Amino acid sequence: MGGPSERDYREKLDKLKQKLEKKAKDIKGEFEKLEKAKVDLLKKTKEMKHDTEREIVKIEEEIAKSKDLAPESKSRLRLEIDNLKSEVRRRYSELEMRITETL
Repeated sequence: MGGPSERDYREKLDKLKQKLEKKAKDIKGEFEKLEKAKVDLLKKTKEMKHDTEREIVKIEEEIAKSKDLAPESKSRLRLEIDNLKSEVRRRYSELEMRITETL
């Protein structure tokens, strides 16, 4: 008659259930942190793209207004700007894809 009672086993099971719930809650919290980091990274990536695009537009306007640049120089600079725009789009797409693929 000295063995564990049903009550003892229920207490052990309840403790185990509480431990499981705590670990599950901790893991969910970690997922929430990861999701927040993912959102922050996407936001930074968009900001990077928009900031760079704004700077490019400013430079384009300055080149267009410049009276000291020869037409050939303006043409070469436009080509370089087009290349830079393509590079910005490519990098943005790469980063966005990498971020969204994470998790």
